[in-house]
Amino acid sequence: MATESLLEMYNQTKAWVLEAGQRLRESMDTDPRIEYKTSVRDLVTEKDREIESFFVSRIRHAYPDHDILGEEGIHEKGLNDPQQGWVWIIDPIDGTTNFVHQKQNFCISVALYEKGEPRLGFIYDPMAGELFHAIAGQGAFLNDQRLAPLTETKVEEAVIGINSLWLTPNKHFDFKPLQALVRDVRGTRSVGAAALEMAYVACGRLDAYLTLRLSPWDFAAGLAIVREVGAVTSTVHNQPVQVFEKSSVLVARPGLHQAIIDRYLHSPSARR
Repeated sequence: MATESLLEMYNQTKAWVLEAGQRLRESMDTDPRIEYKTSVRDLVTEKDREIESFFVSRIRHAYPDHDILGEEGIHEKGLNDPQQGWVWIIDPIDGTTNFVHQKQNFCISVALYEKGEPRLGFIYDPMAGELFHAIAGQGAFLNDQRLAPLTETKVEEAVIGINSLWLTPNKHFDFKPLQALVRDVRGTRSVGAAALEMAYVACGRLDAYLTLRLSPWDFAAGLAIVREVGAVTSTVHNQPVQVFEKSSVLVARPGLHQAIIDRYLHSPSARR
C-alpha cells in the first residue's frame, strides 16, 4: 500500500482512538457492569464490548476486506490467513481491572498488520491524555513529541516491568531465574496493563518489560511502537514473537535485552 494511503489510514485510526477514549472518560461517573470470563481475575465490562463494537463497525465500513482480531470477539467472521492480508488487532480496554478499580492506568490498544508485519500502532491512555503511536518506518511518538531512539543500560541500573505472579511457581517458566533478575535490577514496576508497559519502554520510563503469557491484542500495538525506537523484542526463549499466537514477551533496550537473556533466561530448568 502506498505511503499516502497508509497515512490516511493512520489519520483515520487516530481519530477513532481519540473518540473511543473520550467515550471512556465520559463513562467514569458510572459504575461498569462487570462479568467474569475465565476467572474472577479476568474481567470484562459492557464498556469493553461497546468500545470494541465501535472500532469494528468503523473498520468494517471503511475497510470491508480487512480482518479483525479483538479481545472480546466482536467481529463478523474468523480470520483468513493473517500472514497474507490486513489484520486489525484491538484491545478495547487493556487493564480492565484498573479501569474498574482505579479508573486510571488502562488504555486502548489498536494495531494494523499487513502480511504479519506491523504498519500502525496506537496505545492511548485517555485518563492521562497520552497517545503513543507509530507508523512503520516513520518513528514513534508520544502525543506530538517524537520519541528518541533507545540507548543501552546495564541490568543493575534498569527498572523493569514484571508481574509478581511470574515470581512464583507457574507452568510457563522456572521462576527462580526471574527472582534473581528482580534482585539484581534497580527496581521493578507492575502497571497492570501490558500495552502501557510496552509503551513505557518505548518512551524510557521502563528499561524492559517481561511477561510469560500474553494474547495478540495485548502486545500487537506495543510491538509496532517499540520497534520504531530500537527496542529489542523476543520471547523469553529468545525466539521471534508470533503476533497471532499467545506468547511470552521480552522487550528491552538494546544490550539489556541480550544481558537478560544470557544471564537469567537461558536457565537449564526453563520451561514453557
